[in-house]
Amino acid sequence: MAVSGRGPYDPQNVFAKILRGEIPCRKVYENDYALAFQDIAPQAPVHVLVIPKGPYVSFADFSQTAGDAEIAGFTRAVGHVAGLLGLDEDGYRLLANMGVAAGQEVPHFHVHLFGGAALGPMLHRS
Repeated sequence: MAVSGRGPYDPQNVFAKILRGEIPCRKVYENDYALAFQDIAPQAPVHVLVIPKGPYVSFADFSQTAGDAEIAGFTRAVGHVAGLLGLDEDGYRLLANMGVAAGQEVPHFHVHLFGGAALGPMLHRS
C-alpha cells in the first residue's frame, strides 16, 4: 500500500525495525549514516536498498531536515555500494519513490540501487 511521503515518521515501519535489529536483513554495507541490504523481492539481478539511519520519511524530508554530514555520508554510501557491487562498469539505476503517486510503500526514505542487466525504459509505458 502506498504511503504519504510527508510524515509523520512511524518508528514501527519495517526499515526502522531492520535498523534496530528486530528484523534481519542481508547486509551489503553499513557506515555511520546508512545501511545497504538486499531487497527481499528483487526487480533486477542486483537490487539493493540503501536507507539512512535517521528517521526520515522520504527524500523530501531527508533533503530538508538532515544535516550536511548525514546527507554526505548517505550519498557517499550509495556510491560506495554501487562500486562494491561492481556496477560502475556497466551502469546502474537509482530510484527513490516519494509519496502515493510514486508508489512509496515504506515510510522511511530509501534508495533502490538496480543493476546487473539492461534495465529497459526509465518508466513503464502502459
